[in-house]
Amino acid sequence: MQEYEERIAHLTRAVDDLSEAVARQQGEIMMLTRRVQMLMEREAAREAEGGDGIYLGDDQPPHY
Repeated sequence: MQEYEERIAHLTRAVDDLSEAVARQQGEIMMLTRRVQMLMEREAAREAEGGDGIYLGDDQPPHY
């Protein structure tokens, strides 16, 4: 019985550690998502102004 209690304690600790890691990663993902959105908005505004912006996706470079 002691062995099972020790295993449960170790598994509980592992689950807690993983939960903390997931929570931390979720925060990082949210921050990076906001940054990407901001960059996309900035690039869209630059493109709308008619400036020579960065070509993304299927856009052909200007030398074609």
